[in-house]
Formats: sequence, structure tokens, C-alpha cells
Amino acid sequence: MSTRLHALHAAGQSLWLDYIDRAMLSNGDLSRRIREDALTGQTSNPTIFEKALAEGAAYDAQLATLDGSRSDREAFELVATTDVRDACDAFRVVYERTDAIDGYVSLEVSPDLARDTHGTVAEARRLWQIVDRPNLMIKVPGTPEGAEAIRQLIADGINVNVTLLFSIDAHARVIEAFIAGLDDRATAGKPVARIASVASFFISRVDSAIDKQLTAMAAANPSAAETLNGLQGRAAIANAKLAYRLFTASFASARWAALAAQGAQVQRPLWASTSTKNPAYRDVFYVEELIGTNTVNTLPPATLEAFRDHGDVRASVTENVADAERVLSALESQGVSVQAVTDTLLAEGLASFEHSFVTLLSGLNRKRAALANIASSTGAPAVASL
Repeated sequence: MSTRLHALHAAGQSLWLDYIDRAMLSNGDLSRRIREDALTGQTSNPTIFEKALAEGAAYDAQLATLDGSRSDREAFELVATTDVRDACDAFRVVYERTDAIDGYVSLEVSPDLARDTHGTVAEARRLWQIVDRPNLMIKVPGTPEGAEAIRQLIADGINVNVTLLFSIDAHARVIEAFIAGLDDRATAGKPVARIASVASFFISRVDSAIDKQLTAMAAANPSAAETLNGLQGRAAIANAKLAYRLFTASFASARWAALAAQGAQVQRPLWASTSTKNPAYRDVFYVEELIGTNTVNTLPPATLEAFRDHGDVRASVTENVADAERVLSALESQGVSVQAVTDTLLAEGLASFEHSFVTLLSGLNRKRAALANIASSTGAPAVASL
């Protein structure tokens, strides 16, 4: 089978599905996507699990067997690690076929640990042991505290998906953490091969935030409106292209060559938040403009289907990099601080995931109570929706 998705994969970009639920794991849909869509990985986060748990009774049978003394956090961990383990098993064929380059499934540490290095390391190690699959990736936010955790986890030999990266500076920090972790491991005489990491650089949210500023500025200053409006929809791609340039430079050093000679693999950029938020933009815009070797794009189902239908493939991530620099410089000259925007987006992203986690736990609490009530009144296992 040859589709646009296969062409995208052939261009050097791995396709990961930005969604997980128990239905697709049990009804054959995920296995079909792996066979037919060139799908080579899967990501999850608290928002995704919140939606999955709210959409039906697929989790009720497992939750009904859980001891009532177990906390809601423990209940979530049970269902999440079960789903991720099953997904890892589905992708194991990809993992083996690609010699540990691909075939990964991501599971995130609790969002409330984003500023806690020691807590992140402890939870990541525990989740790694619970899932017990070599193609698991532990998701860690790209905060300064997270970067310290990443170095320790990579030194442990734990695969890491660094999430919520918006700025070039943050990307540089986590690349250094990854390479330093491998250095630590090599110094300790441990193997560095088959340890994987991706740096999840968020895309469309950058345009959403900056376009909003530009619209307000153009309304307040009509004489500059043409210039300001001409910068709309350009910041996110420019930012990502400079991140890719940083990636290629970072993994072309003599320091990296020494690790690569021992079998180390690069920390690939992963383009996240690639669904189009602005209906004025092409629905596959953030996929088409960031295609290149050694990249990953994590696509929600709707964006994946849209690209399969009408996406165009070309080696785009290395095009017009000088123009990307000019775009960001032009934004700064007009009074838009890209650094301030990315700092805000990180804070908002952390808050959003934490809110989803709180909502998820509240929903689980209600579901478990309903299941317990049904079971006590009927004397039989029950199912209940959120």
C-alpha cells in the first residue's frame, strides 16, 4: 500500500498518533493503522486520557475490580499503564524492525511534578518498571527542573519524550541534558545504544498566541496593519525551523560523534500541536511545512486523515531558514517578544495538563462511586459512564 502517509514516512518523518484509548487497542484499529498508515508510534497526555475515560464504558470492568481503598490517582495509573503497555506490545514489531529507532509509546509523569526534579525521576523510574516494555517513553516537561531529570533518566537507560518545548533556549537545554546523560552512562561503562529520546517542540500554539497579538496591534495602529498582518501565521514554522537547525548542529559535533560510534541515536525533534487552530490556514499546514529527516510528527486522528487525503510531501524543514530568522527578527522589531510568548505558552501548557489531570481524577472518583453503588445493589460487576 502506498499513500501520502507512506510518502511522508519515506521522506524521513516518523508518524506517531497523538491519541490513545482502550477501544482502538481492543477492536483492531491501532493494529490496522500500524499496517496501513505507516504509523510508528503513539503519544498520550492527561488531556488525552481525560477524553478517553469520559467517552464510554471501556474502562469500567477494570475499575470495578479495583479495591475501594485505592486512591483515584492509583486507579488512573492502573488504566493508563495498562493501555500504554498494550500499545507498546502493538508497536513492538515496529521497534524491532527499526532497531529501536521507532515503535515507541509515551506515558507522562504527573503534571504536578513539572518543577520537581527528584519527584519526576522517582515517578519515571516507577512507571518504567510498571509498564516493563523497552519501547516505552516517559514524558517529562521541558522545564529547567525537567532537564535535570532527563539527564538522570537517560543515564539510567530510560527512554524520554521531552514535552512542552516552545523556545529555542529550552530546546538547547534538553539536547544538552540528553547528551550529558549519555556521557554519564558511557563514563560509567554502560551501553548507550537503543536508548531513545524525542524533543517535542510545540507548533500551532505559537501562531495562535502571536497572531492574536498581531491582530490587536494592527487594529490599534492601522498604518502598520499591512506589515503586522503579513507576519501572521509565520512565527511557528520559523521557530521550528530554527529548532531543527539547532538539532542538526548539535548532533554534528565531535562530542556526539564519540557517542554515535558507541551506537547512540540522536534525540529527534518531534513536532507536536500540529493540528491547525486557525480555519484560515490549510488544515495540514503544520505538517507540510516541517518535513525532514530524523523528525517525528505526532498527529491527532483528524489531522492524520486530512494528510492522507490531500497532504503534499517535500523536504520543507530546511527550506528558507534565513527567512525564518528574518520573520522572528521582524516580530521583535514590531514589539512582539517571542521569548515572552513562549514563556507564557509553557506556563499555560503546564496549567492545562494539570487541570486535565485534576478533572480526570474527579471523573474517576464519580465513576468509581457509581460502579460501587451499582455493584452493591445488584451483587454483580457493573459499568458506569463518567
